[in-house]
Amino acid sequence: MYASAAVVIGVGLRALVLVSPTNGPTNGPTNGPASDSGAGGAAAGRAANAGGPGDVLAVVRAALARRPWATLALFAVMAVMAVVQYAVPSVVEDLMRRPDALSDGQWWRAVTALLVQSSGIMQIAINLPALLVVGAVAEAVLGWWRTLAVFLVGGVLAHVVSLTGWSPRGGGDSVAVCALLGAVAVTCLLGANTPRRPFKEIWYLLLIPAAGTLLCLMRNNHGIGLVAGCLLGLALTPRTRHRLAEPAAA
Repeated sequence: MYASAAVVIGVGLRALVLVSPTNGPTNGPTNGPASDSGAGGAAAGRAANAGGPGDVLAVVRAALARRPWATLALFAVMAVMAVVQYAVPSVVEDLMRRPDALSDGQWWRAVTALLVQSSGIMQIAINLPALLVVGAVAEAVLGWWRTLAVFLVGGVLAHVVSLTGWSPRGGGDSVAVCALLGAVAVTCLLGANTPRRPFKEIWYLLLIPAAGTLLCLMRNNHGIGLVAGCLLGLALTPRTRHRLAEPAAA
């Protein structure tokens, strides 16, 4: 499980950078392999080395500059709920997944479980920034309503599966963030609404659905989020219209 988490985090950060046109190949067709000393080689080098803290920060800043209202709204809701669950601790138990919830007719817990971080402050400290970072980039690529759709459908589906026996007690939005990451990875792989690159430069993005499949085999609900996000990205990618803004020329 920890190896899968490392893959998801490492490859996920690179995927966030790859959707930025600042790391794309040079414009125009090429008639042969680019020289490492030329513009094509420089672009390939940037793609190969993408994913460092500075790269991720630059891409996230560009995405936030586009004012991703859907992501900011989701972040605001989660931040308010984080305060509420500490002010009124019983809220966590009232909204999280719990055993036998489906047999008791409490199907709605598959939705409300997204609103509470059942593991406390550490989960809040990880999940909220992850939502802001991944959500802002996903919204720049997918658009606002597709971002909401992937977040909600992927997150709710993961909690539904959890309630069936995988992990009947708990809550959090990390499964929905995983869905967004899966959608971004597939969008980048298909080259839709993102800079196109040779498959040999981005093949490692296949590790995202592979990690999701492995986590599903381990009955870890984050795998459901990743796989659902990949499938939703596959369905929505051909119709995406937004992309990260090109930086202004110096």
